[in-house]
Amino acid sequence: GSANKVGVGVVQYDPTTREYQILANPRKTFIPPTGQGFLPKETAVHHQAHIVALVKAALMEAFPSINNHHDNNAADNDYSDL
Repeated sequence: GSANKVGVGVVQYDPTTREYQILANPRKTFIPPTGQGFLPKETAVHHQAHIVALVKAALMEAFPSINNHHDNNAADNDYSDL
């Protein structure tokens, strides 16, 4: 990995097999203008701009039955029943 990448992972652990299953892993990468490296401040702004959407996307991918349980409107889903 690199500091210019941000992602949210959701895994499920099965204690009987002692294995993990990846349920979701959406990511976004900050790509600076050509010829420039990525600076911490700009990278942080990028990550802040995308983290909420990444968390929502990860939860919707990992728990589709909960999303269908609600009005199919992610904005209304507070995920309090997870």
